[in-house]
Order: sequence, then C-alpha cells, then structure tokens
Amino acid sequence: MTVNVPRKTETVIVGAGQAGLTMSWWLQAAGRDHVLLERRTRLGGGWQDRWDKFRLVSPNWTASFPGYAYDGADPHGFMPRDEIARRVADYAGVIGAPVVLGAEVTKLSARAGGGFRLLTSQGQIDADSVVVAGGSFHAPRIPPVADALPSRLVQLHSSSYRDESSLPQGSVLVVGTGQSGVQLAEELHNAGRHIVLSVGTAGRVPRRYRGRDIFRWLAGLAVHGEELGVTLPTVDDLPDPRLRFAGNPHMSGHGGGHDTNLRRFAAEGMTLIGRIDDVDGERLRLAPDLATNLARADEFFDARFRDLVETFIARAGLDVPPDDRQPFAFDPAEPTEVDLAALGVNSVLWTSGYRMDYRWIDLPIFDDHGYPRQSRGVTEIPGLYFLGLLWQHNQGSATLFGVNEDAAYLARQMGLRITSDLPVLPIPN
Repeated sequence: MTVNVPRKTETVIVGAGQAGLTMSWWLQAAGRDHVLLERRTRLGGGWQDRWDKFRLVSPNWTASFPGYAYDGADPHGFMPRDEIARRVADYAGVIGAPVVLGAEVTKLSARAGGGFRLLTSQGQIDADSVVVAGGSFHAPRIPPVADALPSRLVQLHSSSYRDESSLPQGSVLVVGTGQSGVQLAEELHNAGRHIVLSVGTAGRVPRRYRGRDIFRWLAGLAVHGEELGVTLPTVDDLPDPRLRFAGNPHMSGHGGGHDTNLRRFAAEGMTLIGRIDDVDGERLRLAPDLATNLARADEFFDARFRDLVETFIARAGLDVPPDDRQPFAFDPAEPTEVDLAALGVNSVLWTSGYRMDYRWIDLPIFDDHGYPRQSRGVTEIPGLYFLGLLWQHNQGSATLFGVNEDAAYLARQMGLRITSDLPVLPIPN
C-alpha cells in the first residue's frame, strides 16, 4: 500500500527492494509501526535497472520471500529481468508493505534527544530506529585507465547497457569477468560480435554439482548448515576486507542455465587478455596475469566450496550422483599488448562493478573503504541497522535467499516478538 511520509514512526526502512520488503514482513509480524522510503517511482528494486536480456543466475525457487513462497510452474528455471522485478513489486502488495515511492533520502542524522531524523524529497521524518536496505551497488565503478583510452571509442558501464544496439558495430572490449561481464560477453559473442575480454580475478562455479543446481548447496549451507555444523564462510574468514567487493563467481541462467568457462570462450573465438596496465594510443599494455587468473577461476569452487558441500551432503545423509564434471583443457595465448584498431574494437563495456555511496548518512560509521562498520547488520549506533550488504555476514547475504537469514537475525537483535509462523525457504532436493 502506498502511503505518505509521516512526521514520525517507530522504524524507517530505506529502500523497498527485496531486502527492505523482507524486513517489512518481520516488522509487521511483530506489530512494529514502520514505513519504507523508496527513491524510485516504481516498485521492483534494482532488478529493473538491468539489461534487457538479463536473467537470474539463481533458480526461480530462490525467489521465495517471507509470506510469498515461489509456487510457479518452473521452480528450476531462471527468471528474466521483468519477471523478477514484477515479483518483487507484487510482494509489496501481498504483504501490504507501507511504501512511499519517489521518496529519496538526502540526509540521515542522529537527533539530539535520541533516535534519528531523515530528510527526504517528500519531507522530514523522525524515527526511533532505521534499517538501511539500499544494498551495495550504488555508483558505477570505472577504473581511471578509462580516461586514457582513445576518444573514438564508445564507453559504457554495464549499468547503462540495454542491448546490442547500445554499442556501435565492431568488436567490443569487455572489461571484467564477474557474473555480469561473463554473461554480457557471451551474449554479444552469440550476437556475432568479436569479443576482447579482459579477465579479472573472479572465480567460477559449476552450474550443477552432483546432480543438483549449485544454489541447492549454497542455500542449504546458508539456511541449514548451522544445524549440521558446516556453514558458508563468513566475512571474518576473508583474508582481506577488500575482498567483500570482489566479483561474484560466474555462471549463467540463460538457455536453461549453464556453466561459463573462460577457456571455452577463448576456444570459441574470444580474445582473452590480462588486466590493462597502461594505454599508448590504440595499444593496450597488459599485465602478465591471464594464465594466473584462468587457473584461479578453475580452482575457485574446489578451493572455496567443494569440501563444504561434501560435508553437508554427508551429514545430511543425501543420496546424490557422483561428481561428473569434465575439465576443459585449452590454454589461450597471453599477449603482452594488443592494438584496439587492429582488432576492430569500437566500444568498451565496463563490467567492473559498483562502489558504495552512502554520503547521505551523516553518521561516523564507515571504514576506510566506505563500508559500514557493523556485525551482521547491527551497527555501533543503537537503533541503526543495515540489510542486504555484500558480505554482511557471509557470501549469501546479498542473495535472494540470504537476505531473509540476516533479516531474521536483525529481528531478534531488535527485540521483535514474532507471533506468526517463521518462514522457511523451500529448498528442493
């Protein structure tokens, strides 16, 4: 239900995407007076900002929210952009979330007498507590080397890309091999474009492992791992806090879901290159890291997740098929430099991620990387919480299924009394 900005409420949720709406369900279950402020004029969250052919990389069954479990006909399919955006928008109506659309928060500060004051594009509101549910993807992150590239090139960040017509004819330099980069490179390659792909450090995971989609295992670890004594790595396990911003391991939800393998991309005709170190006119000087990054991508699942999944399977007593993955052996050439004009490159697609932008929060809670100081969403400032951050607790925190786990934790930390049945993610076998 759409409402107006009240002058005062118990709790303000900033953001009415999936994270904010999930928190709203918990607050409603406890009878807590609250309102959601959404800067967009239309519900659907950040999904509606994706490119035209975008699909979820997680299966449809993961789009199960508290009070709104997925009950569609294709639980193992992968929703396109408009469907997941519509599902998030519908969720607001299903739970009767008190949402104010077009209400951008321009400042959040502490009140002298306690609580918080929020200045918005629709007026001022005071609250006893605030849950910031704006996620981690705010402003496009484009490396400084972009300024040195030839001016003739059309440069787009993935946030501005919609379809192939967004780019001029010719080869495309795609920079970054996280989930978006690999999927867009594949999409453009299948459209007949020659792709020059600058390979980053993101790993890859198999689409299916031991007869189940990889998200069957990741969600199992996130939701049921604790009771079995085996869980996803937490943020405290990261050797460097900057790894919170690393690209997500890549795979695809297109074509019914499939693996994405950079070596196979090279074998099929893409030109793989290392990190761009320097630019001299049309020539790119490259770091000698291509072979290392390809090896890292190959080893990522086995190094990070395989033992956890195997322990989960054993302790849960699951009868599943053996590991039937087949390695793909192809070693592409590793150039030290390339000539963009000679390769016919006329455009650059930056799939280099995003940076956080919480400049509107006028409170001393951010570390040197601009990340809020918090423990599973609870900050050092009483009454201020975050939800939906990358690595808020573990690698699942910013996923469709991980948000509710963190929301449930916040509900307990807020002292909410929940009277209705607790939601359970329907994880298929």
